[in-house]
Amino acid sequence: MENQNSRDELTRKVNNVISQIRPYLEADGGNIAFVSLSDDNVVHVELQGACAGCPMSMMTLKSGVEAAMKKAIPEIKSVEATNFHF
Repeated sequence: MENQNSRDELTRKVNNVISQIRPYLEADGGNIAFVSLSDDNVVHVELQGACAGCPMSMMTLKSGVEAAMKKAIPEIKSVEATNFHF
């Protein structure tokens, strides 16, 4: 049960970071949604709105979202978008 509690806490922290990042993406007509957290601490998100088709989305994801996520939650290995079709 302890392991599930720590997973739930990690998921809560991930969602908190996403909620802090969201206003910046919304300012450019985009959005981000949490999809899942893998067992190896990879966060899966969906980029939405303008972010979904923007050529700069990969840079935004890695330099912005992933960097903020790893800074706030060192256990996170990476952030991956589930809807990249480049």
